[in-house]
Amino acid sequence: MATSAPLLRIEGSVDEALPGLLFRVKADIGGEPKIILAHLAGKLKINHIRVIPGDRVLIEMVSPTDGRGRIVRRL
Repeated sequence: MATSAPLLRIEGSVDEALPGLLFRVKADIGGEPKIILAHLAGKLKINHIRVIPGDRVLIEMVSPTDGRGRIVRRL
C-alpha cells in the first residue's frame, strides 16, 4: 500500500477568482509572498461554500515550491 506525502497547510487570502472554480491566492511561504493557483476541495463544492476575493482561506499543498494547491477551508 502506498503512503501519501504529508500535506503542507498554509493560510492566505484570495486575490482573484478565475473560471472553473480556480482562485489566485496570496500566501507567505517561508517569509516571502507567493501567488498560488488553487481549486476548491470537494466538501466546499458539495456544500456550496462561496469563496470570493478578499476571503482568508486555508490551502493544502504537496510542497512549498509547487505553485498549485487546493482550498480546504474558508476562514
